Amino acid sequence: MSTETSQEVTITGAPATGIVLTEVAAGKVAALLAQEGRDDLSLRVAVQPGGCSGLRYQLYFDDRALDGDTVTKFGAVSVVTDKMSTPYLMGASIDFVDTIEKQGFTIDNPNAQGSCACGDSFN
Repeated sequence: MSTETSQEVTITGAPATGIVLTEVAAGKVAALLAQEGRDDLSLRVAVQPGGCSGLRYQLYFDDRALDGDTVTKFGAVSVVTDKMSTPYLMGASIDFVDTIEKQGFTIDNPNAQGSCACGDSFN
């Protein structure tokens, strides 16, 4: 009978090989957290099966700590990825755009071989 221990890896700053949250995106996340009135939440970024290309991104606030999570701090903002998503997100950059054409978080992922028209998935 094996016993698993919870392992959380914390990286401070913007690692060259990990996920990167731009200053604009970090500011938007901090503002959304302040609006929620919660300081116990992290931005969780996950890669899930689905989308028209086979995989899609999920971004949401989460208060859970899962076994094997990678936590990256950007000032007061924590970005969390689960152990299955981390390899897909290595080197990915999350930004926030606010233009007349588009508003929201964008992910520039060098691991994505292609994408589809919906912009939410990659293969």
